[in-house]
Parts: sequence; C-alpha cells; structure tokens
Amino acid sequence: MKFKSVVEFTWVTAGVIITALGLDMFLIPNKIAAGGVSGAATVLHYVLGLPVGLTMLLMNIPLFAMGIYRLGLTFGFRSLYGTLALSVAIDGMARFLPVPTQEPLLASLYGGALVGVGLGLVFRYRGTTGGTDLAAAILRSYTGINIGQLLFLVDATVVLAAGLTFHSWELAMYALLTIFITAWVIDLVQEGISYAKAFFIISDKTDDIADAVLTRLDRGVTALKGRGLYTNTDRDVLLTVVNRSEVSRLKEVVYEIDPAAFLVLTDVREVLGEGFKNYRRE
Repeated sequence: MKFKSVVEFTWVTAGVIITALGLDMFLIPNKIAAGGVSGAATVLHYVLGLPVGLTMLLMNIPLFAMGIYRLGLTFGFRSLYGTLALSVAIDGMARFLPVPTQEPLLASLYGGALVGVGLGLVFRYRGTTGGTDLAAAILRSYTGINIGQLLFLVDATVVLAAGLTFHSWELAMYALLTIFITAWVIDLVQEGISYAKAFFIISDKTDDIADAVLTRLDRGVTALKGRGLYTNTDRDVLLTVVNRSEVSRLKEVVYEIDPAAFLVLTDVREVLGEGFKNYRRE
C-alpha cells in the first residue's frame, strides 16, 4: 500500500512539473489564458504584475475553504498537494526556463499538449490541482447543473476576460484552441491510444463465423442475444475484439463465409484479459 502511494505521489509530481513547463514556456509568455485558474492568474500577471503561481494559490484558498464546507474534508484536502506543488513549480521554474517561441499558434499547440499530458498524469494517478474542477463541483452542489457545462462557462468567462484585457480576440481564439487540445490530450493520457478494434457481427451464419474466428484468428467470441425489429426474428450478434493488424483478416474471414453479413467496427481504448494485457491496479 505504501509503495502504491509512493508511485502515485511520484507520477502526480511528474504531471505537475510537465504542466508547469507548458505554462511557463509557452502559454504565460505568449499571453494565452486558456481558461481556469491558470488563465485568470495569467491575466492578473500582466495587469498587476503578480506571480502566476502565487496568484493561483491565493485563488484556490477560498475554493478549498468552500470545498471543505460544501463537500467535506476528503474532497477539499485531496487537491491540496497538487495545487501547492503546481504553484511552487510555476513560479520556481519560470526564472530559468527558456521561451522557445513567440508564435501564438505554436505556443497554443505545444503548451496545450504539455498541460494536457501533465494534467492527464495528475488525474490518472488520483490527484487534482484544484482550480476550476473544484469550483465547478462547488457550484454544482448549489445549482445541480452538469459539471462539464459549468467548466465550459468558467473557461469561457476567463477567455473572454483575456480577450478584453489584452485587446486581442486572436489571443482569445488561441486560448480556445489550447483548451480543446488540453482536453483531448488529457483523455488520451487517461484512456490511451486506441490499439484494438471491436466487431459486432450480424449474420445468418454466426456459428460458422464464430468457429472461424476461434480457430483461424485464435480470438474469443461472445454471442449476444438480439432481435431484428424489422423482421421480428431472434438471432445471435457476435462480439469479438482484435488487434489493429487483425482487422483485415477478420473482414476476409467473415465475408468469405457470409458476403451479406453486417459488421459494425468501433475503437476500443483498453482491453484487459486473455489475449491482451492483464489488469494491473495502478
């Protein structure tokens, strides 16, 4: 248990450092306020000259207090380490890190990607960095509105304020681009790159197809009970998961047996079990 905690602590720390790199090297120097507490702190940094990390910490203090009051001690303190570490890393690293580019598009792309990787690691290993995630959860406890909608509302408000403050709607548009990139990379880090494909197969020859998949591809098959509403007939729907390299082979096997078969192909983010990777509690 202690080892698991050390591993999680290490990865959360790594995620915090990567997030700070994205902010210090790309987003903050180029005035890209990509929503949230970091975006608001970036705006205040250029208006009042306040350090971004310290400003983020000060903005999070009332959020922590409200979070403990509304959501309990566990929820409030769960974010404490990530928030403190990120604030310290941002201000501490900003003094010696280079600024590789002053091109806003490159800054938004690379900054958003780095922040996405960093936050993805933090979230994957059960950490948080406070900020708008905590604010949205608090607001939801009062309003009951969906957290995703609240996050979008908060981020949009910060981006709008940045556009007005910097007198540049282009910077606001770059900030929106950064938000989308960050969200996409966070999902990628947490869910992984799609490496497998799932097939749903509807056919009048499911027994033959299932036997071929089992013997020729050495893949498992599950028969799901289904009913065609147009014909009102019961039939089996086959479900099988294969690697990307096996997609073409599976199609050939199916259509060799039944050219009229109906196939649905979908991405699979993660597969745990025989023939793929084993479950590992991270």
